[in-house]
Amino acid sequence: MTTPIPAYRTEHDSMGDRSLPASAYYGIQTLRATENFAISGLRPLPTYVDACVLIKKAAAIANGELGCIPPDISQAIVQASDQVLAGKLRDQFVVDVYQAGAGTSHHMNINEVLANRALELLGEPKGHYQRLSPNDHVNYGQSTNDVIPTAIRMGGLLAWDHQLRPALSSTIAALEVKAKEFQHIVKSGRTHLQDAVPVRLGDTFGAWAEILKEHLSRLKTAVGDLTQLGLGGSAVGTGLNTHPQYRARVIQLLAQFTNQPLKPADHLMAAMQSMGPFVHVSGCLRNLAQDCVKISHDLRLMDSGPKTGLKEIQLPPVQPGSSIMPGKYNPVIAEMTSMVCFQVMGYDTAIALAAQAGQLELNVMMPLVAYNLIHSIEILANTLKALTERCIEEITANRDRCLEYAEGSLALVTALNPHIGYLKAAAIAKESLATGKSLRQIVQEQNLLSPQILAEVLNLEQMSLLPTSTDKVTLE
Repeated sequence: MTTPIPAYRTEHDSMGDRSLPASAYYGIQTLRATENFAISGLRPLPTYVDACVLIKKAAAIANGELGCIPPDISQAIVQASDQVLAGKLRDQFVVDVYQAGAGTSHHMNINEVLANRALELLGEPKGHYQRLSPNDHVNYGQSTNDVIPTAIRMGGLLAWDHQLRPALSSTIAALEVKAKEFQHIVKSGRTHLQDAVPVRLGDTFGAWAEILKEHLSRLKTAVGDLTQLGLGGSAVGTGLNTHPQYRARVIQLLAQFTNQPLKPADHLMAAMQSMGPFVHVSGCLRNLAQDCVKISHDLRLMDSGPKTGLKEIQLPPVQPGSSIMPGKYNPVIAEMTSMVCFQVMGYDTAIALAAQAGQLELNVMMPLVAYNLIHSIEILANTLKALTERCIEEITANRDRCLEYAEGSLALVTALNPHIGYLKAAAIAKESLATGKSLRQIVQEQNLLSPQILAEVLNLEQMSLLPTSTDKVTLE
């Protein structure tokens, strides 16, 4: 007769005993956290879990090599870490994003899951921590206070390198393609949402590409701040309970795992206390988001219509746009882009507030910073990918509509200023608006310029040509 498998197990901590489901890989401290912090239903981001588990893997290897934990324990923790990194046990990371200060609850969730899976690999039952403990082995030489800021840095680096950097680069490339495709299409410029002098549609897209290139450069610089790790500082930056060689070795291993130029921070206490690098990156994300909103709004305006708006371009229809109006298509990808960017801006404000809220040797608001920063990077990456593939790449131009607006713009009168004077040009503009006659027609009727000069002055192709980088201005 087989012995029934118990449905629950009992674990003990400094506060007493608690019963947990026998199938759970998390332990008693995680259980207490789930009871204390039933706040949002939001769980740790997979990238953040990856960053934490990579730290645990590197620490287990380093501590095993240095004789701080037994070799079989080190090997079991590494094997458990690799399984989580491969996608297993992801449902076991259950602590709410809004939790105990500094991230102790999430940190112990990581420690307990890895410890219990490692125990299974060693043939031991979950929860029997005499041989392999979440605190004494998985967390050897570490503290929440140096692990969490390191995990935020690594999570940010991973999300940037694998998601946002390639997505932003693809958006830039797509805009550059459209800039070339539309380079010979003249359209009316607009300032203050009023008619302005002509521009090239291609130059509009080229300007957006240049704007995003500048953001890419700024972000590369800011993300570089994340490569300096305070891991090894332990509780307050002194390195208490760590092997003298641990700090260098664990960061060397993490650099190998991630292919990132990681290095020890010059001052461990500073790396633990200041959220400055995260504020820097978040500020750059906010800056990028603001310009992405501007671009998305421009796309919506230029596509407005089809009968009562500008309709200079056609955004690709990707879904029906109305539950009541048949045949309606909305610029939904551009609309979504703005919403995501507004969220990123909100996250940045929360990060700034959290960053200044640290006291003495620790900033206890790190869980908020971790979620907001990594989530900002990831949702911006996903948004840019959708904007590129489901919008920008399929945009077409309404050449005739663009030219019609350019020819009819009263702002063309600006080109007449040097030839007939500002006041006369203003009078012609008023007459054009009142009579509906074109500027060209009025100038011809009043014999203000010869046909040849008028053709040169109102040459839209020439008027809309941007100066090139090879143009030189000599100051006498």
